[in-house]
Amino acid sequence: MKSYREMSREELLDLKEELETRYQEVQAQNLHLDMSRGKPSAEQLDISMGMMDVLHSGVDLKDSEGVDCRNYGVLDGVKEAKELLGQMSEVSPDKMIIYGNSSLNVMYDTVARAMTHGIMGHAPWCKQEQVKFLCPVPGYDRHFAITEYFGIEMINVPMTPEGPDMDLVEKLVSSDPAIKGIWCVPKYSNPQGITYSDETVRRFANLKPAAEDFRIFWDNAYCVHHLYDDHQDFLLEILDECEKAGNPDIVYKFCSTSKISFPGSGVACIATSPNNLKDIKKQLTIQTIGHDKVNQLRHVRFFKDIDGIHEHMRKHAAIMRPKFEAVLNTLERELSGLEIGSWIRPRGGYFISFDAMEGCAKAIVAKCKEAGVVMTGAGATYPYGKDPMDSNIRIAPSFPTKEELAVATDLFVLCVKLASVEKLLEV
Repeated sequence: MKSYREMSREELLDLKEELETRYQEVQAQNLHLDMSRGKPSAEQLDISMGMMDVLHSGVDLKDSEGVDCRNYGVLDGVKEAKELLGQMSEVSPDKMIIYGNSSLNVMYDTVARAMTHGIMGHAPWCKQEQVKFLCPVPGYDRHFAITEYFGIEMINVPMTPEGPDMDLVEKLVSSDPAIKGIWCVPKYSNPQGITYSDETVRRFANLKPAAEDFRIFWDNAYCVHHLYDDHQDFLLEILDECEKAGNPDIVYKFCSTSKISFPGSGVACIATSPNNLKDIKKQLTIQTIGHDKVNQLRHVRFFKDIDGIHEHMRKHAAIMRPKFEAVLNTLERELSGLEIGSWIRPRGGYFISFDAMEGCAKAIVAKCKEAGVVMTGAGATYPYGKDPMDSNIRIAPSFPTKEELAVATDLFVLCVKLASVEKLLEV
């Protein structure tokens, strides 16, 4: 196909007329489709329904140590739940605390605790003159929402195919004591699907922050979310690397079963050093007597071990893979060679990241909405909702049916073409 950038003005005007006609035809269909968030589909939720049967009034609700999971107690989680999530997180069970259903909740609490009471004896962030966070971009909007909510200044760090720009990370972290943390989605990143290279992980572990209360917020949300059995990304385990580097306290590692079992009823955890665990438990003993042990037991008896989780995730992949491939194949068929957009083909995770021509993302998302397809808001993948290039769009293929996804993707590429032509005609 001929690049749009090589077309004459007359060719672009003719193309614009053709695209507008097609767009009006789609508008007339009165579509109501949603691709705005990474929600599992009903088909994905159905594969976890057996979990509802493993516990009932006739079964023993004691854990392997004889703890009655119906009652109070066990602040950091039942033994076998720590073992299961430890296997999933690739860390020793004694390095983790099991929480409730949401890792986002755990991350919010971790920031809130640092704000009000500080980290390991350091001054509360709220009493320090300035607090800043590094934000790899494009990134996860809900991470950015947490730091924005607490009034923490966010600094963009560009993503590369290896992970965040570590030259910039090292420079900023080592020179500015106001920088207290960095958000990371290290495996199948949200939204690009990038997995941090071995070198990137080791450079994180060897950071020399100017702030002693600096922490890496390592959100390993997609640690087992592969799309392919034979083509999976590998991620070095960050806690091990931090210990090797003599930096054991520098990282908080988060994960959950939210997109494995039930998003509203999963199990979340934090894994970190003994010093950090001791610090966290001081606050946790005030906040709760213990999280939902019945749900922890339910997950253990359903999955049994890491092999059970891997087998379950193959079922998820069988549902997700055709959706990802349908979107990516449409992008390649319709947009390759036009020089109006680029994208990454991920091997796992929940999103596809699309980079439109500069200055086009908001127009594309608005056109999709006007024709009945809701996308993630343009700018959402950047702090404060401000994409300096107005280029990045996050595509979430999981929730729509295959038929809905085909319609939505066809509309998306139509809107990309139309917005791009309009942009080129402005020149």
